[in-house]
Amino acid sequence: MNINELVINEEIRDKEVRVIDEDGTQLGVMPTPQAIAMAEEKGLDLVKLQANSQPPVCKLMDYDKHRYEQSKRERDLRKNQRIVELKEVQLSATIGENDMQVKLKNAVKFLEDGDKVKVSIRFRGRQIAHTDIGMAIMEDFASRVEEYGLIERRPSLEGRHLIMIVAPKAMKKTFAEKSQQRKEKAAVASEAPVEAPEKKEPRPQPKKKVKRESENMI
Repeated sequence: MNINELVINEEIRDKEVRVIDEDGTQLGVMPTPQAIAMAEEKGLDLVKLQANSQPPVCKLMDYDKHRYEQSKRERDLRKNQRIVELKEVQLSATIGENDMQVKLKNAVKFLEDGDKVKVSIRFRGRQIAHTDIGMAIMEDFASRVEEYGLIERRPSLEGRHLIMIVAPKAMKKTFAEKSQQRKEKAAVASEAPVEAPEKKEPRPQPKKKVKRESENMI
């Protein structure tokens, strides 16, 4: 339920309500004035959460704090959401290498930002009779951008326009995601077993030759 639709305290017109304490404890069904008095005694608000229940379910809470936290969660959610836009890069059937490099640079920037790119060529006048030239340019452009994007829609002719759609290969990771990835790698590295140094077997010592007494008596 939207926080703007919540009914609190004296705005609650029901004769009785089912009350839940701030810690989640069920306090049972009681007359609404009694529930409001209980909330006031605790320095809290009586907030109706489930209006369609019989009787309605209300909870004791700090409504201002609840509204602030709810608003903060919604802001964080909107901040983390990203709308993918469709950017456009216009080529021509007579495009030169320098212009091609500029268009390629723009397309790569859009793709790295997480947006899709619409690549288009408009055939002017008699150029429409040579769509194969435009198709070759499109294929060349697709091969140059393949490191950063995937061809979502192959080049197709729509009237006098040749159109191709390129989608980003992967969304850029946020700093938080990169930091988490580094932590996970470090944790894995720390858990890796350390190999014990290889023990060298002692070399056998040569036996000393013991002279027999018979040899000394020669």
